[in-house]
Amino acid sequence: MTASQTPLVVVGDALLDHDLCGRAERLAPDAPVPVVHGTRRSSRPGGAALAACLAAADGRPVTLVTALGSDPASDTLRELLAGRVGLVEVPLEGTLSSKTRVLAGDRPLLRLDDGEGRAREATPEAVSTVAAAAGVLVADYGRGTADVLRDALAHTAAPVVWDPHVRGRPPVPGVRLATPSAQEARVFARRLDGTGSGDAAGLRTAARDARALVRAWQAQAVAVTLGERGALLSHGETPLLVPTPAAATGDPCGAGDRFAAAAAGLLADGALTEAAVQAAVHAATRYVAEGGARAVAVPDQPETAAEPSADGDTTGDAVRTAARVRAVGGTVVAAGGCFDLLHAGHVALLQAARRAGDCLIVCVNSDDSVRRRKGDGRPLVPAADRVRVLRALECVDAVAVFDEDTPERILGELRPHIWAKGGDYARTQLPEQPLVESWGGQVLLLPYLDGRSTTGLARRAAQAPSPAGGGRPR
Repeated sequence: MTASQTPLVVVGDALLDHDLCGRAERLAPDAPVPVVHGTRRSSRPGGAALAACLAAADGRPVTLVTALGSDPASDTLRELLAGRVGLVEVPLEGTLSSKTRVLAGDRPLLRLDDGEGRAREATPEAVSTVAAAAGVLVADYGRGTADVLRDALAHTAAPVVWDPHVRGRPPVPGVRLATPSAQEARVFARRLDGTGSGDAAGLRTAARDARALVRAWQAQAVAVTLGERGALLSHGETPLLVPTPAAATGDPCGAGDRFAAAAAGLLADGALTEAAVQAAVHAATRYVAEGGARAVAVPDQPETAAEPSADGDTTGDAVRTAARVRAVGGTVVAAGGCFDLLHAGHVALLQAARRAGDCLIVCVNSDDSVRRRKGDGRPLVPAADRVRVLRALECVDAVAVFDEDTPERILGELRPHIWAKGGDYARTQLPEQPLVESWGGQVLLLPYLDGRSTTGLARRAAQAPSPAGGGRPR
C-alpha cells in the first residue's frame, strides 16, 4: 500500500462490539448449554466503524461520518477510533448500539444487543465532507446515518459503494456498486416482486436477484456476496462469478465490511469494477483466514509488564501481539516445544524463525503436558521459569502456554502465517499441519543444530563426577 492511495469517506452507522472469547469443553450440569471458561474480553469498532478501520488498514486516509452521542458506549468508540480514522459526527438520538458475542474459539454461542440509537440529523460539516469526497463507502446498518445524508450522497461526484442493510433504505440511484449478501439480496428482491420463493444460497437465485436490484436501484453494478463461494457481479445481464482463491475457515464476522471497504477503495483509485470485486473477494478471504475482526480488537484490561502467572499463562498477550501484527499487514510466525533447559539449538531455531516474519510467538507445553510427553522426571524447569527465559530472548515477541498434548487449540487462536519447526521433523507430517494450512498458513522447517538436546544435557549433568571430598559443588 502506498501513500498515494485515494482518501475514502465512510458514511454509516457505527457500533461498539465486545467479544467474550474462551473455551467450551463441557455442558453445564443444570442445563444442556456449553460452559465457557478462560474468557478474555475485548472491544472493537463495529458496523461502519469497523469498515472504516479496515479501509484505513489498507494504508489510505479514511474519514468516518457517523452518529455518536454522549453515552459511555459512544465515548469508548471514540477512544478506539482515535489515531485510526478521522471522525465527523452527526448527533445521535438515544444510546449507541452495541453487541456482545460469547464465543468458544471461533464459534459464536450467543449475542447480546444493547442500544437502539439513531442518527437525528445531518450537519453542515458532514454534508461538505461527503460533497468533497474522492470516494465514498456507505456502510448502512439501518440506524439512520445514511438516511439523514441521503441527499448529499445522491449528489456526490465520487464513486459510491453502498453496503445495504435490510433495516435500511435502498441505495441512492447511480451508485457504482452495491454489495448485499445473498440473504439481503433475497429480502430486497422479495420486496420488489412480492414472492417468498427461492433459495438465497443458490447461484440462480443470486443472479436473478442481482439483475432485479441493478434495475430497481438504478445501480451501475451489484455484487452479491456468497461467503466462502465468493461473489456474483451483475451489471444487469449475464453475471460474473468471482470465486474465493482458497477455502478459509474462521470467524466471518465483518467479512462483508472487509469486502465493501476493499472494493470502495479500489474504485476510488480508478480500478475497473470487475478488478475491484476480484480483489475484494481476495481481501475478504484473507481477512477470515487471519482471524477476522479480532485484528482490530483491543483488550478491555490494559496490558501490563507483570510477570507471568505460576503456570506461565501469557496467552492473552500472545493473541494480542498476533492481532497487532496482522492489522498492519505483517507476518506472524509461531514456533513450539517444551523448551526445557534452553540450549543453543533452541536459540538458533528461534532466531531463524524470527527472521522469517515480523513477530515470533513461542508456544510452550505446560508442566502437565511435558510430563505426559516426557515422563514423571520432566520438566526439569517449571513453566513460569521457562516462559521468563524465553521472554528474555530478543528474538521472541510473546509466549503462549498450552496444556494439551499438541498445540492445535492455541494455533487456532493465534492463526500464524508460518508455523516453524526444527528440521528433524522433515520426514513426518506434523499433526497440526492440516490445521495451519486450512487458513492459508505454511509449515516451515528450519535447520536444527546437531548434538543439542535437553535429554542429552540432563543425562550428562546426572553423570557428572562429584566434587573432591564429596561436598556439594559451589
